[in-house]
Formats: sequence, C-alpha cells, structure tokens
Amino acid sequence: MDAPLIDPFQRPVTYLRVSVTDRCDFRCSYCMSEDMTFLPKRQLLTLEELDTVSTAFVRLGLRKLRVTGGEPLVRRGIMTYFAAMARHLESGALDELTLTTNGSQLHRFAGELAGLGVRRVNISLDTLDEAKFARITRWGRLPQVMRGIEAAQAEGLRVKINAVALKGFNEDELFDMVEWCAARDMDLTFIEVMPMGDMGSADRIEQYWPLADLRAQLATRYRLTDLAESTGGPARYVRLEETGQKVGFITPLTHNFCESCNRVRLTCTGELYMCLGQEDRADLRPSLREPTAPPLEDAIRAAIARKPKGHDFDYSRQQVAGQMPRHMSHTGG
Repeated sequence: MDAPLIDPFQRPVTYLRVSVTDRCDFRCSYCMSEDMTFLPKRQLLTLEELDTVSTAFVRLGLRKLRVTGGEPLVRRGIMTYFAAMARHLESGALDELTLTTNGSQLHRFAGELAGLGVRRVNISLDTLDEAKFARITRWGRLPQVMRGIEAAQAEGLRVKINAVALKGFNEDELFDMVEWCAARDMDLTFIEVMPMGDMGSADRIEQYWPLADLRAQLATRYRLTDLAESTGGPARYVRLEETGQKVGFITPLTHNFCESCNRVRLTCTGELYMCLGQEDRADLRPSLREPTAPPLEDAIRAAIARKPKGHDFDYSRQQVAGQMPRHMSHTGG
C-alpha cells in the first residue's frame, strides 16, 4: 500500500490538479459560454472532502498540488482548503502548493496565500488592452487583474502569465506582452486554444493560432535558446537571450506532450480524469460518501491503472477532431 502511483506506461504520477469549483467571475469566450449553467452546489465536493482526497494522494507519493477552477478564489472558504494543504508543506510531504487564477480576487488573498506557503501563481491574461480584455472575458475588468498581479508580487509570489494564443485577437500584442512581462520579471507561457466544451458561436478553427507560427515571429526579434528543463507536463521552454526571461509553449494540437505526463486532474465533483484529452474518468465520490464503496486509496490506484498513453487533440483537415464535450472550467485548467 506504500508503493508510489505508477501508470501502465511506467510514468510516476506525482502531480495533482484540483478544480475546487466550476464557477468563475469571467466568461472567457474560449472557455465557457456566456450563459453557463453551473453545477448545483450539492454536487460539489465539500472542502473537507477535497482535503481527504488530496491527502490520500499525498500519502501515495504526490509531490505537487495545483489548485484550479473555474476561478478557485471565488469559492467561499477556499482559504480553509489552502490551510489544510499547507500542513503537508510543513511536514515535507508536499514539495509545492500552487494556484492558477484569473487574478480578479488575488488582491484579497495574496498575503494569506504567501503566508500559507504558496510561492508561485499562474495568472491567465490574454491581452493588455482594456477594451479587448473586457470583450474576451465578457465580465472581466483589466485594472482589477493588474491590481492582483501587483499584490502578488508585493507579497513575494513568483508570477507566471499564461496567455492563450488567439488568431485575430492578440497576434498584434505578441511583442508587447513579452516586453511587459520582462519588465516585471515574470515568465510567460503561450497556450494553443484547446477544443474543450461547446462554445456556441465560437469557432475553434478561426481562433487557432499555431504556436510554431508564434515562435517564428518571436525569432524575428529575439535569439531563442531551447531549455532542457521539463516539469513532466506540456510546456516546452526557451530563453530569450535579449531579456533573459523564460517563455513556454503549450502545444497540445501540434505536439503530443504525453510521453512524460506525471499528472491527473480531480474535478470539483470528485471525478478523476487521468488525461485531459480523454473522456475516461473515475468517480471517487462513492469512496468518500458510501460505506460499501472501495476504500479511497484503492479507488485511486484502480484509476491510475487506466491512465492512457496520450490524447487525441487534432485540428487537421479543418475540423476539431478529439473535441471534449466537457468545459475546461469543470475539469480544471
């Protein structure tokens, strides 16, 4: 029972991404529809259940935990969960507790997060133009996010900006975004838009900006040095020699990054997805709520034994092959 989690392809599973809510105070057009119907609260795992599942993973060798959403900081009482996970940092059982956020509530919680041992945050930000930001997020306000970034940096949190590459939307801001991040000592990762969920009128193919093209544009102004570092995840990194900053590329559609995958995703309803791009999942709720269900750690091990080799995302032939019907806000970023 003390053996670490190893999937069928001999990849250790040491990284869990936990979606604590499907709710968000933005409605980003590539992530969710404007009239989203969110899950009834009774379907969500309680904060205590989230603690129980996360702690079980820690016992099974988890070393990194990332809290995601929706927007995790809109969940009432969420700092209770962060405080519970901080005990694993203090014991040395967990190496890192991190957060992905849209930044809207970060000014309220940056100090508390830093006090609980969070050292890094990823902030989703696709444009520096206030009008375009309001358009892409529908409900968001850029000054509020900027206030959150400033608060995080003031508390000593390392900030990384995640920008989704969107054709016809932020292509003209490529160099502005790079230089803005460099001036504030923030790393930057570009992400290809993923085929997740029914977006109504949003056209995935029209939004798709291949990162190979984006990288080629960067190379017209900067010297790019490939970095060997890997987190076991999807990002490939370069250093821009002129600025010294690190830039990442997450390319699920033009590069299969699965060979070193070390992660799984827990939804806010207790479903464990072994692959972001596959529909197979394991429902852990019975092990939390039903006395006759398998013990939680047994259920986790059984799920990891089904982890697939890779995903099927593809935009070839002008159609979205491998599209997932669930929304990214449900699965977690």
